[in-house]
Amino acid sequence: MLLFEALGSALLGLVLAGTAIRRLSDRLPTRSLVLATGVAGALFGAFVTHSALDPGNFLLILLGAAIVSAASLSLLVRPAGRLRRRSAPA
Repeated sequence: MLLFEALGSALLGLVLAGTAIRRLSDRLPTRSLVLATGVAGALFGAFVTHSALDPGNFLLILLGAAIVSAASLSLLVRPAGRLRRRSAPA
């Protein structure tokens, strides 16, 4: 069962990262970093959820993986507009 949780979480992380790349490609760093962050976040979320809950809650573990993966991917998103920086008066 643990193998299915890990594979399902990794696949879920790839899907979330792929969706983020398609929708926010201009605001994200390189594609490989986004894919790796999505998978790593999902695996970490599955690990934390699996540790906190009983191992039999497959759907809740996938939900935890999706939440942590989405949170880690959101940290990669850059602001839409450039921030204006004014130089300090001399």
